[in-house]
Amino acid sequence: MKRILVVEDETAIREFEVINLKRGGYEAVEAASGEEALKIFDESGGNFDIALLDIAMPGMDGFALCKELRRRTQTLGIIMLTARTQEMDKISGLMIGADDYITKPFSPTELMARVDCLYRRVEMQTKAPKENGDEITLGEFTLNLRRRSLSKNGKNIELTQVEFQIIVYFFTQPDVALDRTDILNHVWGENYYGEEKIVDVNIRRLRMKIEDNPSQPKRLITVWGMGYKWSTENA
Repeated sequence: MKRILVVEDETAIREFEVINLKRGGYEAVEAASGEEALKIFDESGGNFDIALLDIAMPGMDGFALCKELRRRTQTLGIIMLTARTQEMDKISGLMIGADDYITKPFSPTELMARVDCLYRRVEMQTKAPKENGDEITLGEFTLNLRRRSLSKNGKNIELTQVEFQIIVYFFTQPDVALDRTDILNHVWGENYYGEEKIVDVNIRRLRMKIEDNPSQPKRLITVWGMGYKWSTENA
């Protein structure tokens, strides 16, 4: 069963989300606060595929809840919901570990499209058969496709399911410049509703995890006017 944790303090909005998610085949578990959501998540043993988090909640807001959930798991799909239009709110959510965001108000069609897209990615990483024992080593990095893990000089790097898929795309095409649209279509899907800048934010987040100096990247580098590439120079 596809399980989703719906965290929203406004009853009418939460009911709207739950009704549409249930129609879409999801088992929706409701929480009216961040504190309640964290308790439900822990008591379930983390048995959720996706969490839908409102940002503006009293007490533990969506940002704080997202951080706590990411400390517990890298595989949970997280979508932030916000009525705000400021770019920093969207970027902040992505930088602390969210996979996507939706700006209120939104239609049932957009909600389900974004949730379905994220669920497919989560399912691909957590539930796909793991017979493939291949490893890809590029310099100090080793990508293990069976364990779905990345290590640097033997030290494991925690990746979300989106980050892992981005890394796989780069590692299978080292030194090849990939434009943002290609990355977006490959990882998020051609029917993704969101904006291309989600690629840039995820690249920034990855650099913070893999680069010795994220402000002067040596591996995940920018190809100006196009996109990014994984460089094996001096690897």
